[in-house]
Amino acid sequence: MTTERQGPAEPGTPEPMWLVAANVVRWRRYGDGGQELRPGTKSYRGGAKVYVVDTYPGMAHEQVTTIGRARTGRWITVDTGSRHLHTFRAKQVYAPTALRRAEAIAWRPQSREEAEELAGLLERLAAGYRETHHSAPHPTPCLCHTCLVTPA
Repeated sequence: MTTERQGPAEPGTPEPMWLVAANVVRWRRYGDGGQELRPGTKSYRGGAKVYVVDTYPGMAHEQVTTIGRARTGRWITVDTGSRHLHTFRAKQVYAPTALRRAEAIAWRPQSREEAEELAGLLERLAAGYRETHHSAPHPTPCLCHTCLVTPA
């Protein structure tokens, strides 16, 4: 399915581009042994949509640079742990603010295929990082992303 916008673009509006979109986990494990739960991250609310515009391959993609709306509602660019993101997917971005911020980053996926490939890789790695980051047993009841999406 391809989505195309009709009509002329406004002057100064960047061209749409393919990026990797993801959502911030609603709850994340935190603290000593991961026994506490916190909503979202310090920068993003749980469930917020963000765009991945850079990765750190030397760190095995453990950290990614994201663009999204902060808890305050303003657009931000911030590095975050990939374990705090889920549902990675390729998405064509039209939001002018996100596009301008993405253009300022030197690296980003250039095509839909590259974005889809990166999204698949990040989804697999992030799931593994969530599992191994806190090796202690989950608290009862646990609302972390892994426990919410995995049937008991």
